[in-house]
Amino acid sequence: MNTSVESQVHFLQRPEGRVSYTVEGHGPLVVAVPGMGDLRSSFRELVGPLVAAGFRVAVTDLRAHGDSDVTFREFGDLATAGDLIALIEELGGPAVVLGNSMGSAAAAWAAAERPGLIAGLAFYGPLLRDPAMGRAATGLLHTMYRAMFARPWGASVWTGYYRRTLNRGRTAPWLDEHVAAIRASLSEPGRLAAFRHLTLQLTHAPVAPRVREVRVPMLAFVGELDPDYRDLEAECAWMQEQGVEVVRVPEAAHYPHAQRPDVTVAATLAFVESRRSADGSAWAESNA
Repeated sequence: MNTSVESQVHFLQRPEGRVSYTVEGHGPLVVAVPGMGDLRSSFRELVGPLVAAGFRVAVTDLRAHGDSDVTFREFGDLATAGDLIALIEELGGPAVVLGNSMGSAAAAWAAAERPGLIAGLAFYGPLLRDPAMGRAATGLLHTMYRAMFARPWGASVWTGYYRRTLNRGRTAPWLDEHVAAIRASLSEPGRLAAFRHLTLQLTHAPVAPRVREVRVPMLAFVGELDPDYRDLEAECAWMQEQGVEVVRVPEAAHYPHAQRPDVTVAATLAFVESRRSADGSAWAESNA
């Protein structure tokens, strides 16, 4: 059941527009942040179990994604981190945050910036630093993005890559439905242009040096088939050096929370439960 879609949509007012989100359940707050070019329904496998376990779960869309406004001009990790901080404050934090892809980087930066607001971090296919490439290679990549994500083919290019490459390995039974929803969303006026702006603005450079500053537990689920890791072993080793506990997920690529719920759901629940206070009514103090 796609609970995060069927719930009532709420809006967080930000300086450049509104960010959409849903909330379900009662108890300590958990906030989930999807990755670039995705929708909040990507967390559907986790929402129900977390609510059933006694947590209040908010799932947000990124700027100009899903039901969020297309009026935004600033995108990326820091902009998303600011939205996350504002949402937790709006809902009454602190919160444990779940992040996928760039949502992980935004969550890590927010935890370093506002340590009292975040009680724990769980990552899925996290991108916490930029791949090593020169200025010329970056410029070429941005030129490709401008061409790939233009109308009228941009939505098809992204969803094809999302379906075939970013979901290598096992696939969720609802993947085709989800891809169709992403394509429909990107076909709405202004969304593809905003997505292209995000691809051109996105950098994890401000986040990488701050991961070590995070003082709450961090758990990362890393798909062994994830094409975004040029060197999987090196990336896992770097995350562990920053204090992140890494769980490698076989037969999964960039979305282990959707592709391998048999691995990630129980482990996520155990992690979130470990952050609950002794009486179960709030989050425990950080041991760091």
